[in-house]
Amino acid sequence: MDSKITSLQPQAVWKHFQAICQIPRPSGHLDKITEYIMGVGRSLGLETIHDKAGNVIIRKPATPGMENRKPVILQGHMDMVPQANKSVKHNFETDPILPRVDGDWVTATETTLGADNGIGISSILAILESKDLKHGPLEALFTYDEETGMYGAIGLEPGELHGEILLNTDSEQDGELYMSCAGGVDVNIEFRYKEEPYTPAPNEIAVKLTLGGLHGGHSGVDIHLGRMNANKEMFRFLKEAVSEYEARLASYSGGTLRNAIPREAEAVVTILAEDKEDFMDAVNDFAATLKREYGFIEENLYFTAEQTELPHSLLPEEIQDDLINAIVACHNGVYRMIPDAPDVVETSSNLSIVRTSEGYIEVKILVRSSSESMKRALASELESTFSLAGARVDFDGAYPGWEPNFKSQILNLMKRLYPQVTGREAQVKMMHAGLECGIIGANYPGLDMISFGPTIKHPHSPNEKVEISTVETFWKLLVAALENIPVKE
Repeated sequence: MDSKITSLQPQAVWKHFQAICQIPRPSGHLDKITEYIMGVGRSLGLETIHDKAGNVIIRKPATPGMENRKPVILQGHMDMVPQANKSVKHNFETDPILPRVDGDWVTATETTLGADNGIGISSILAILESKDLKHGPLEALFTYDEETGMYGAIGLEPGELHGEILLNTDSEQDGELYMSCAGGVDVNIEFRYKEEPYTPAPNEIAVKLTLGGLHGGHSGVDIHLGRMNANKEMFRFLKEAVSEYEARLASYSGGTLRNAIPREAEAVVTILAEDKEDFMDAVNDFAATLKREYGFIEENLYFTAEQTELPHSLLPEEIQDDLINAIVACHNGVYRMIPDAPDVVETSSNLSIVRTSEGYIEVKILVRSSSESMKRALASELESTFSLAGARVDFDGAYPGWEPNFKSQILNLMKRLYPQVTGREAQVKMMHAGLECGIIGANYPGLDMISFGPTIKHPHSPNEKVEISTVETFWKLLVAALENIPVKE
């Protein structure tokens, strides 16, 4: 633990963030963070609710003289993405995050930091605790399991909230105000097969292929950066290995989270012993190709091969070929930019997870789009690709996007306040990622919403870090917004 964390400004925010880092809170394991947040609310004597969906709602009355202001919802999610480098053993269900100060940044030690959305919820808690800040009626909404499917937002019942303005704290770039976001849908693919007896020939060997050292990152906000997808490139090589060396695939594991660009992949194949030298040369050649194609982005990438124990089984050859061809053929990355905003991604997909087990292969792809029709079109295209390969395909976890409102009162207020706080103009953006605003807005029509936050680099990866100076800017903007919320009509 870095003792300097709690001396950072604003201390009221960093105090809570340091405490939150000590509380394990990966998606699906939020009992302890829920207790912490509810404990804060109850200790302040505030109305504190734990709803059926797992969300926590805390209500704080207006400060004197501010009772006539529009009621505001402060919103953030409680869970964090659990990602760690292979070099470190970290149990996200029991072990604390170890934040440390590095210049103007706070980062973790070879794990995700949880600044997404830990800084946001820490700021909301600091607002609830404040005794000298001016604000109208407040509702603090801490949502459950945003990272794995926005389940808290989906389960939030109409009528539970009474606010007219929502301030979402889940954006990750200082100086940017978000007025809309993409919707998404999970494409779930499975191949099933009957395992066949396998007796290795005397001249067969097994080779473990490992691709790693990649940045990974958020499959929405980072999808346009050209980062390598470990699954896509590993299967590119596997196709060559099958074609040139009659390799057989025994097992595969790549990616761990539906909403993260996969950083690592591992495959075990069998080849003939007499082909080993040529095969290793092919691995080295492919590694050189990847470095030539991606080295300016993925400076730490590696692709290696080592002989390993022979497996107990292989994928049936037809299943293997169908899987490889489908993954090589399937779309990954940016699909289309917004036609009248060509610097903004409209539609994309991320080949998140591929893994084999006994008699079963699982493939997961997350499609995002600010256009419902294009979201359906790309999902249908992926369905066709894998259906032709004999796989079963279904969709779940669909959530709506958030349509822009150019007449938004809170947007125009924040545009006016940002230069007063910072001396700089804010940029108004549309986010190519799923924010809970889309889901909450669907249940609360007319809710005036905006999303903003401090600068967080490499979210959803062990390189995640938050810029200290922008946390102070974020806090000042949040405070100014609450002080200037318009009068209720």
